[in-house]
Amino acid sequence: MPYIITLIKIQNIISLIFTLCFRFFYQLNIMYVGGPNARKDYHIEEGEELFYQVRGDMVLKVIEDGKHKDIHIREGEMFLLPARIPHSPQRYANTVGLVVERKRLRSETDGLRYFVDNSTDVLFERWFYCENLGTQLVPIIKEFMDSKQNKTGKPDPAEPIKPAPYPLSTVKVMAPFSFREWMEKQKPALASGQPVDMFGAQFETETFLFGPGTSGTSRRKTDGWIWQLEGSSSVFMNGKEYNLSIGDCLLIFGETEYQWKRSQDCVALYIAQDPERKRPY
Repeated sequence: MPYIITLIKIQNIISLIFTLCFRFFYQLNIMYVGGPNARKDYHIEEGEELFYQVRGDMVLKVIEDGKHKDIHIREGEMFLLPARIPHSPQRYANTVGLVVERKRLRSETDGLRYFVDNSTDVLFERWFYCENLGTQLVPIIKEFMDSKQNKTGKPDPAEPIKPAPYPLSTVKVMAPFSFREWMEKQKPALASGQPVDMFGAQFETETFLFGPGTSGTSRRKTDGWIWQLEGSSSVFMNGKEYNLSIGDCLLIFGETEYQWKRSQDCVALYIAQDPERKRPY
């Protein structure tokens, strides 16, 4: 059943406890992640990840074209991580981040990789089909902590590193940007009634900014996520009306017919990730 949740509520809940991750697992995985969270492992996947810092800053460590790089994502900034790039989120206390990714295809494989200190030489890794990353990481991390590789800091000759199931990306990652500043610049275009595409067709992630107007009956295979930024809007589906006000979010399940009516002062973000848009490698 669809539901409405407010980002302000998420911030308040996370601030009460040490660390927390709210995960809504459907075709589109919406995660609100609190800190602190310092990691040494790097995650690799065949889909993209969208990051937005709701409160506080974070650092996303990546391997960009064979070199270590730190991506500083500050409060209010957005960043789209391309597929097949090793990445390691570093989160601080009293921070809240939004992460969006999709359910994996049965043909896709995720990896968890550790590197030799101060190098990009692989120390230890495991590849697996990802159903729930939060629970699947725990035994792999424990296996590494108990491993000879962790104790010596060197690869184990008895366990040679095998070729990865797919080539890692060599693209240069984008710079994080202020989402609010970008949004303000798009308002003249929104007045025409047409949505604004944030990242373009070269990415799998579809991120559109919508202004006033009405979207006719729509139905798509993938989930869609609406974040009401300004004004209000109403989504009609399954015989029910869902009224969104500032800060509200609504997840629309795939294969659901819906209509979306937006007020004159509406600004809303719509996000979807369709694996059929996946770039070949």
